[in-house]
Amino acid sequence: MNDYKTTWREKFGYGVGAIGLDLSYGMFYSYLSYYLSSVLGLTEGFLLLITPLARIWDGINDPMMGTIVDSTKTKMGKYRPWILIGAMSNAIVLSLLFTSFGMSGTKLYIYIAVMYVLWGMTNTMADIPYWSMVPSFTNDPKDRNLVATVARTFSGIGQGLISILTPIILPILSSGMETTDKGYSASGFSKWAIICGIALVLFSLICVLSTKERHVVYNEEKFSFKKIFKVIAGNDQLVVFMIFAMISNAGWYLTSGTAVYYFTDVLGDPTAQSLFSTIGAVGSALGLVVIPILSKKFSNRVIYQISLSIAIIGYVMMFIFGPVLGITIALDLSYTVASIGIGSMFVGQTIFLADIVDYGEYKNGTRNESITFSMKGFLQKMAYTIQTIFLFGGLGMMNYNEQILGGVINSSTKSAIGIICFAVPPVLILISLIIFKAKFKIHGELRNEIHDYISEKRAKAE
Repeated sequence: MNDYKTTWREKFGYGVGAIGLDLSYGMFYSYLSYYLSSVLGLTEGFLLLITPLARIWDGINDPMMGTIVDSTKTKMGKYRPWILIGAMSNAIVLSLLFTSFGMSGTKLYIYIAVMYVLWGMTNTMADIPYWSMVPSFTNDPKDRNLVATVARTFSGIGQGLISILTPIILPILSSGMETTDKGYSASGFSKWAIICGIALVLFSLICVLSTKERHVVYNEEKFSFKKIFKVIAGNDQLVVFMIFAMISNAGWYLTSGTAVYYFTDVLGDPTAQSLFSTIGAVGSALGLVVIPILSKKFSNRVIYQISLSIAIIGYVMMFIFGPVLGITIALDLSYTVASIGIGSMFVGQTIFLADIVDYGEYKNGTRNESITFSMKGFLQKMAYTIQTIFLFGGLGMMNYNEQILGGVINSSTKSAIGIICFAVPPVLILISLIIFKAKFKIHGELRNEIHDYISEKRAKAE
């Protein structure tokens, strides 16, 4: 069977969709915590409570959405309709999540809780079909790796735009009596979220119009929790992936979510985060080049281990030059090293998920792309939950909210923020690396067997 290879137009068109998704991701994962705690003044206890409760619902909702996508059959295919529906829904909820309408007290807490859960649901509607499309483009392993690399490149651009532009744009958009001494306000966050929501829809539309679904396997089975549990439990490599990817992603989210606290409250210079993020974006871009270069000599498994090792080294350097020595420019440059590893890590994870879909079909005889890829979104949300526990658990113990109201952050709290941002992540990434090396087995002869099996099966079907 001759595996079709995607055109560069299709690769870039598909990748553009990731920019929009990560604009929403970036606002939620990198700035929502700061917006809720430091701008709206919500307590750490509420944030520690709502996050795990939302994850309980996500554990039901995400695989449910995966099943719905798997059984969708339209003229546009089964993925692209949901990408559009999910993007438009998520754009609306994102705008509402960062708009408080002047509410306070119990009404505000209830409103934020509802919007928080709805963001996760609508994000799932777009995210699952988007990343599930990767195996449908091509069966060729190298071309599939390239598609995943391009998508992760654009994904990094979306996250980079949020990290770089937000500290600059928020003060420009902010107005009113509620503006903080750092130039942030609720109105500024609201306007910026609306802009990001519009961009999300436009980029998703480009993605849908530029791509075509080819190797699509429709699933006629109706939704059932029994089936979901069977798919997950029957794919041991999916379970292993969930564990090591969740732990390493939590390390990354700790930095991206805590950086705003570090630059705003510890260094007192929120705009310095833009340079930090810009340098990190350069590192992420370089990290995306790692896989094509190293793939000429090494397997995906070895490249992934190299990626995590680079990330760990970069994080250790950041902690030394940042919280310990206070050399900001060295901290920024160290972030380049860590970002090279993280950028390559995310590409590797996307490639592994596509392999895991094939492995599930090879092992069990049935293909469940969207249910499998729904675990990607769920593990990201679980990683965010781990981040929340570390961040708000630490800030709560340091009485951060009281210090914000008093206008002075004490040295102990500043030290805690530095540790959470730069010292905890490398420990989590190291644990993830150990689990990966010990338990993930889709490589070498097994991976070749899986590819041959899938190719032969598709050839017979044609």
